[in-house]
Amino acid sequence: MTAPEKDRDVEWMEQALVEAKKGWPSPNPHVGVVIVKDGAIIARGHHERAGDDHAEVAALKAAGPAAAGATLYATLEPCNHHGRTPPCTEAIVTAGIGRVVIGCADPNPHVEGGGAARLAAAGIAVTVGVLEDQAARTIRAFTKHVTSGMPYVSVKLALSLDGRIATRTGASKWVTGPLARAKVHALRGEHDGVAVGIGTALADDPRLTVRDAPGRSPLRIVFDTRLRLPLSSRLVTTASAHPVCVLCTDVASPEAEEALIARGVHVVRAARSTDGRVDVAAGLMEVAKLGVVRLMVEGGAELAGSFLASQLADELHAFLAPLLLGPRGRPGAVDWAGPATLAEAPRIESPRWELVGEDAYVHGRIAYPT
Repeated sequence: MTAPEKDRDVEWMEQALVEAKKGWPSPNPHVGVVIVKDGAIIARGHHERAGDDHAEVAALKAAGPAAAGATLYATLEPCNHHGRTPPCTEAIVTAGIGRVVIGCADPNPHVEGGGAARLAAAGIAVTVGVLEDQAARTIRAFTKHVTSGMPYVSVKLALSLDGRIATRTGASKWVTGPLARAKVHALRGEHDGVAVGIGTALADDPRLTVRDAPGRSPLRIVFDTRLRLPLSSRLVTTASAHPVCVLCTDVASPEAEEALIARGVHVVRAARSTDGRVDVAAGLMEVAKLGVVRLMVEGGAELAGSFLASQLADELHAFLAPLLLGPRGRPGAVDWAGPATLAEAPRIESPRWELVGEDAYVHGRIAYPT
């Protein structure tokens, strides 16, 4: 392949990656497709939601007969198995596509038979690995979900300049400003689930819905070892409108479980950790079974610390307010033993900083020392 041809492949794959950001296909991956013929895009497609046409089929339907002899650019290897929909490979072969360019291979270890191999066997020219890193980032939550059985976890923190989350009297509304809070609501809308510990649920009585930004409300999850969540809490009283899942252990009262279930709350008993609480890894496996591919942990400090200590948090989203709460203010947003040395500290790799109103917002993937 000549350099100009490679450049054109990159150009069109960039357009497919833009398309991949659309829709809400969870628990399926985000996929984008463009179909190119005679140097121009003739059709675009993305996977809008689970059960709908996959991106390849949506683009092929948009292209119609013009797809014959064209090149299809897909951010993810087309599926070659029957799920809710027929294999995309068969639709591509039937449409007469002449060449397929793929961003990254399908990471799902449970899928037998590669889509690229099926297309090549049908006589279609296949190129794999164009903008592979970008394509893989688009589906990294899905990749973790299908390879580990756990959701991709984002931890959100809101703290003062001196690392406090509340005043000495416990006042915490609001540490950050309205634009930062709207950003948090937008983040919620990008996740399948949002989780808090029972301490936060008792102290703040949160709703955990999306209100200050566009988007749907995620599944609301409470880590509650002994089922102390009050029946009068806003989470329970709104469970019929916005689903709630409570993770507890075998020490929780059956009567409390029955009362929550009667009010529409989904109760799941998970394994205990060595300190007697819900084991976070076991909890993640349980919520993954409910279709949670992306989970945001919003508090409290002990829950955030458990995720960091166990190295199960994948991203960090920290909002830093330009105020000081003093040495007697409530301690940091993360409660854990922490690293012994700076070299052992987890950190955000390639952090992205921005201003959200008067607050600083830093976010990115968490890198753990090996």
